[in-house]
Amino acid sequence: MKARRRVVTHGKAGQAGRGTPNAPAPNTRRTPTVRTFRSAILEPRPGSASRAAAAAVPASRPAAVAARSVAVDLTVDLGRGLVLRNPILVASGTFGYGVEYADVVDVDRLGAICCKGTTLRPRQGNRPPRVTETPGGMLNSIGLQNPGVDAVLDRYAAQWAGWQVPVIVNVAGESIEDYVGVVRKLDLVPGIAGIELNISCPNVGKGGLQFAIDQDAAAAVTRAVRRATELPLIVKLSPNVADIRPIAAAIAEAGADALSAINTLSGMALRADRTGPFLGNTYGGLSGPAIKPVALRIVYEVAQVVGIPVIAIGGVTGLDDVLDFLAAGAVAVQVGTAIFADPTLPARLVDELAAVCARRGLSRYDALVGTALPRRPGAASSKGVEYRP
Repeated sequence: MKARRRVVTHGKAGQAGRGTPNAPAPNTRRTPTVRTFRSAILEPRPGSASRAAAAAVPASRPAAVAARSVAVDLTVDLGRGLVLRNPILVASGTFGYGVEYADVVDVDRLGAICCKGTTLRPRQGNRPPRVTETPGGMLNSIGLQNPGVDAVLDRYAAQWAGWQVPVIVNVAGESIEDYVGVVRKLDLVPGIAGIELNISCPNVGKGGLQFAIDQDAAAAVTRAVRRATELPLIVKLSPNVADIRPIAAAIAEAGADALSAINTLSGMALRADRTGPFLGNTYGGLSGPAIKPVALRIVYEVAQVVGIPVIAIGGVTGLDDVLDFLAAGAVAVQVGTAIFADPTLPARLVDELAAVCARRGLSRYDALVGTALPRRPGAASSKGVEYRP
């Protein structure tokens, strides 16, 4: 294996991790239960901002004084030299390759960009319809449409290399050879800061069984990719399993530097006349506020059994969601579906997180990480104990 190398991540090391302690008070939002996707993102619960702001400020210390006196360090180390200036990332499939949003968002303010899923060869994707809105979220069945890794590098790598924000390439495949082939092409390319392995793909060698739902398969693909590159390696977990803990532990043991959780849940929608499935591929991936409770549960369970960083994904629409995931053990979050309604949300969350830390007198945001975790590892939700009436 090649000697380890330090990944160039963001700007000037001395200032890159500093937050904005004088930022305005956040407009805190709590994820609703059952509403439409659009209202779930755009309509905060009545009174939530005022309650959260009151709770965040110690009674003995006015918010303005705290904000002026505390410089907040938001930097997060995801391992193998991948240090982000803040823990707010954008999720794969929702931010394109970053260039699509560069005219409306200051991408260098983000912690990192996880680009669209990339495969060894070009993919046309699934037949339409591919997307539909659901209560509290959306279903998508894009089918990993992308031009292939060679075209991605040719079109975007040079521009990524000029950005301060790290770009993490989401990699997908249908065999271990596919994954390794993509990663070898990405290795040592300027502008590539890391790999996010999307293992929620059908393993053609096992009759279409997803890598992500089989402990041995998940470990095998992780191990093979780890041997192929020294780039920081994040493996993305699927929620479509009974017990995520042994799978997460096996991936960590196989050499992953971090885990991201969760990928979408499998779902479907019907045509208006109820004569068949709405999506051209029948099934799609459910994302958005509706899946946050599932994501929160999985992050909570995974954080108790692995010693590597966990990045949370699933239903982030406001600061409350970020704080919840941090408390459940995540060190960073990815914003996904909410970007379709508000592309400026991720950058705004950076300011809001720094502001709430400053008001609490915290010099580092990681004091918020893991506060909800039990002192001893708890039982998995698959035990069924939690669901007894």
